[in-house]
Amino acid sequence: MSIAPTTLADASPPSDAPPPSGKAALRALVLRLHFYAGVLVAPFLLVAALTGFLYAASFQAEKIVYAHELTVPVGDGKLPLSEQVAAARKVHPEGAISAVRPAPEADATTRVLLSGVPGVDEDHTLAVFVDPYTGKVRGALEQYGSSGALPLRTWIDDLHANLQLGESGRLYSEFAASWLWVIAGGGLVLWFGRRRAQRRVRGVSGRRRTLGLHGTVGVWTAAGFIFLSATGLTWSTYAGANIDVLRTSLGQATPSVSAAAGGEHAGHGDATGAGEQAGSGTEHAVGIDEILAAARAEGLGDPVEIVPPADASSAYVVKQVQRSWPEKQDSVAVDPASGRVTDELRFADYPFLAKLTRWGIDAHTGLLFGLVNQLALMALALSLVLLILWGYRMWWQRGRASAFGRPIPRGSWQQIPAQILVPLMAAVAVLGYFVPLLGIPLAAFVAVDVVLGEIAYRRGKRSYGARAV
Repeated sequence: MSIAPTTLADASPPSDAPPPSGKAALRALVLRLHFYAGVLVAPFLLVAALTGFLYAASFQAEKIVYAHELTVPVGDGKLPLSEQVAAARKVHPEGAISAVRPAPEADATTRVLLSGVPGVDEDHTLAVFVDPYTGKVRGALEQYGSSGALPLRTWIDDLHANLQLGESGRLYSEFAASWLWVIAGGGLVLWFGRRRAQRRVRGVSGRRRTLGLHGTVGVWTAAGFIFLSATGLTWSTYAGANIDVLRTSLGQATPSVSAAAGGEHAGHGDATGAGEQAGSGTEHAVGIDEILAAARAEGLGDPVEIVPPADASSAYVVKQVQRSWPEKQDSVAVDPASGRVTDELRFADYPFLAKLTRWGIDAHTGLLFGLVNQLALMALALSLVLLILWGYRMWWQRGRASAFGRPIPRGSWQQIPAQILVPLMAAVAVLGYFVPLLGIPLAAFVAVDVVLGEIAYRRGKRSYGARAV
């Protein structure tokens, strides 16, 4: 479909031609928004797509690169967990134990996580990998996040999330996520608003063929892009904070097990001593083996993470950390003096939105369905790269040989009936408030567009007056 360029005639006094219908004006507005958002946001989306592709592939790469630390030959019987932790502490006495992850599979190592280790980022831990059959330490690597990301995946994760620029760099990814669903949704509206004959790819060439490829791939992948946008916003800086406030106000916040052990445990040592107890079994009456056994008795199967008491009045927290389907997210608190379970929390009891958030984030990061999930994310990333390239190609093809494409004519919003325009503007305002990196750029775009439109109108009016004279 060809769209005429804006000319001075557009600024002429109105003719007797009937104004476009509300539906046609709305479609023209969507086309203008889709075009300009695509052109301006595409560079950010391109970076997000390429780094997202790398992140989806990093799970399998991690298994290969760190095979020595992650896997061991299967032996006859595993050592008690306390002996495995003691072996890790013998080689790495620095820092304090922040958690222990027993070997979840027969050929996997046990991870002893240490915090406060010199040279390790304060947001990271040092993961010491222990052979559960021999107690031999296989190595130690920095680990980040609840998914247990090792250095390779952590680096790619930071590249995708913030371009290795820290907290300020997160604005790029939130900006991309804020606009991705708008561009994808606008593309759907435009595609289904076109006549069937104009959607064909076969038998056409030039801009129509590029448009057909762009539209066809966009329709098939739009749902995936909208999903990635929505789930990406759930843990973004600004929109994510607003989502958390909304969930909390609705009683849908993610719950956590109570780690309070009661006043009877006062005087059992400080936080460091509590952490070291996991390795020595001397600080409290109950050792880590009994703690794990108590959690097993409550039905917590592998993989689990055991978090030592934070202070003298706290309990151990044992939680499942499986993020693949079916998810295992149950957790219990165990009294370090008696070995009694003092609190439990089942994933089945999570509020609906808390479950939905958990599933969404895990699917977004490629964990929920394992390799299939990761391959799907890689396919979406490649599709987004192709759509961006086709989009820029269409822009070029709308121009005249050596020039980039002509702009989409403005002013279509003025033709939308008030009963549609007013609710639409109110909805956009509310949405822009909750998703500020959508609302602020959109407001700036509208302001600039109005100013440019007024300038073009005045120039056209002067030109028309000069011709009339």
